[in-house]
Amino acid sequence: MRTMIEPVAALINSFTKLPGVGHKTAMRYAFCVLNMPEEQAAEFVKAITEAKAKVHFCPECGNFTDRSPCVACERGDKSVVCVVKEPKDVLAMERISSYRGVFHVLHGTISPLDNRSPDDIRIKELIKRVAAGGIREVILATNPDVQGEATAAYIAKLLKPLGVKVTRIAQGISMGSELEFADEVTLSHALENRKEV
Repeated sequence: MRTMIEPVAALINSFTKLPGVGHKTAMRYAFCVLNMPEEQAAEFVKAITEAKAKVHFCPECGNFTDRSPCVACERGDKSVVCVVKEPKDVLAMERISSYRGVFHVLHGTISPLDNRSPDDIRIKELIKRVAAGGIREVILATNPDVQGEATAAYIAKLLKPLGVKVTRIAQGISMGSELEFADEVTLSHALENRKEV
């Protein structure tokens, strides 16, 4: 049986390096690219090259941007900072039109199992921002998993002495789900974060 030609194998291998892309999906992507008209393939390559060349981290918040500071830092209410794990979390939070503050991207969470300590993520930069003054509230919006909870608790402990209000996003049952399928931790958070009606 003939083996796959090297350029196609290399393309498939490149696609498998993307998160959530297995070998079969990578093969589909590779053959899709091979079947593209030449100009469409060139546009695809150009988009990747330009994004890599022009996009960098905002020096203030750590989000992806093509300018300094980023648009969110320029326009947002600098007295409220929402702390998130990754740049994609900023996009999720920006969909909430009621949030008018700025962001701080940690680029990870504390995870001893993955050898990721507080020094490996952008906690020092957050403390420095808050210590500089002008911030009245820090919203901890890390994921509600073990690493996210540990990171939020660690940051809250560091921020309390600075006299800033520290809040955590509420967690609980998502809209449209059924109680019987919720785990104990989710139900516990839902009960703790209940509101008066």
